[in-house]
Amino acid sequence: MPTIETKTVMSITEDTCQSNELKAQQADKLSNHELLITSALTAFGTVMGTAALLSIHHRYRKQRQPDSSWQDYLTGICSQLHLLPSISKPPLMRFSSACQQAACAWQQAYCLPINDEHTSNNSLGTNDFSAMHTTTMLARPVCWVSGVAAMPKNISLINDDSNDENDFGVVGIDADREIVWQTTMPERVHDIVVQPILNDQDNSLNSRQSCQNRDVVVMGRRPSEKFWVLDTATGQVRFAIKASDRRHFYGHACYSLDGSTLYVTENDTQSLDGKIGVYNAHGDYQKVAEFDSHGIGPHELIMHPDDETLVIANGGIKTEQASREELNLDIMLPSLVYLNRHEGKLLEQITPEHNQMSVRHLAMHNDGTVMIGIQFQGEKHINVSLVLTHKRGDTSFKSLTMPDNQWQRFHQYIASVAVDSERNLLCVTTPIGGCAAIFDLNSRTLINDVSLPDCAGASVLANSVPPNNVGSDINNDVKDKDKCKESGFIVSDGQGQLTKLHVEHLATVASAVINKVERIAKDSKRHMMSFDNHLQAL
Repeated sequence: MPTIETKTVMSITEDTCQSNELKAQQADKLSNHELLITSALTAFGTVMGTAALLSIHHRYRKQRQPDSSWQDYLTGICSQLHLLPSISKPPLMRFSSACQQAACAWQQAYCLPINDEHTSNNSLGTNDFSAMHTTTMLARPVCWVSGVAAMPKNISLINDDSNDENDFGVVGIDADREIVWQTTMPERVHDIVVQPILNDQDNSLNSRQSCQNRDVVVMGRRPSEKFWVLDTATGQVRFAIKASDRRHFYGHACYSLDGSTLYVTENDTQSLDGKIGVYNAHGDYQKVAEFDSHGIGPHELIMHPDDETLVIANGGIKTEQASREELNLDIMLPSLVYLNRHEGKLLEQITPEHNQMSVRHLAMHNDGTVMIGIQFQGEKHINVSLVLTHKRGDTSFKSLTMPDNQWQRFHQYIASVAVDSERNLLCVTTPIGGCAAIFDLNSRTLINDVSLPDCAGASVLANSVPPNNVGSDINNDVKDKDKCKESGFIVSDGQGQLTKLHVEHLATVASAVINKVERIAKDSKRHMMSFDNHLQAL
């Protein structure tokens, strides 16, 4: 009898539990139903309220503007959306960049078809590089791109014995000198080349968006057999291009002014003759031609403003295929060469006064004057000019002026040159000498040099306004805004600093007007990484 009562109690308990669960489910359904009805009523009320306000406003407009129509509202909204990317306020610029990056991520994740057969092919344009490169990204517009020789590793992998992750990489930098994205690289990189865009006069939406949606080419450090193509806005690797047979790259490249063709300095590993590889940027960076550089050891090359002429720095040094060993320092033959970029025809060739003045790094002034940084391979006691200029038609190089001809200040090594054509300023760096120097190109004299240990990368400060202009009486017209833009450069170094060098506006007037110490203002921001040789502006 007790057993029967126990079973009866258990049955009643189970029925009660089931009844409670059923009631709870019904309550949840009722709650969800009420929430759905409430949301629908809220949305309906919002729509009706907005429609009522628009009707009232439209009736008021009709009284004053008989030709007005409902289409005007849609046109106004579209025009404001189109203007959003051009607004210069940082929050809106970051929001616009975030939208672009989100759209790119959506397209890559959901919209692009996956073709296993095509992916397994050697077509590097569709390969998945996620296993080889790690990208960290923030939603901010990029202003500069730099190589990194020592980048913080993934903390979670530090104690992993199987971890062979290196610390080489590339970073995108915003206007505040903060890191926007960082992408790991399998080897140390050298030059950074940003794809140019055409200057459309209409300043259309597509033109503004393309400023961020373009390629950045990352060259391996010589002698390297690879270069990589990244997306400027996100840092994602799009292509990895391997050198053709019997070739290795010499660390530099440049685009044609329309961004359709990439030119790369290369070396013939058998004859050791310098070559210029031609790659189709609109065709997955396939190599389409090759020219003779008319010299040995071509290093940096740049495009002339006429978009017809390649300017090449033949360093004159033979390099062994599998190392950086220099083979011919006693008989090296450096030169500056001008080539027709379509046919490779030699137009001009100029040699420096000393055969050990290796012509290495170049920058182009808008007027067609080439700025040249020299790395002298001779005895340390020999004093030679390390910063030269040349213009087509000149029979020799012209040296800039150093006080008391003290070129030893740079320890015979110029790492980068950057020119501000608008303000006629030139910046050169030397990591061995531990300083950056700025020259006035109007007088061809040194403004000042600033101590920056292990500095190398240099680029122009673009469209920035110096903070000491805040609160000053500045007119709103374009000319006055241009006058208050900051004159100077940004310099990177191996200690993780990104340093703004602001040139005082009186520094180029006369030496007696302003104290030499005050001619260049230095403002540094440090990061936990070691920046490498070159820094490139967008």
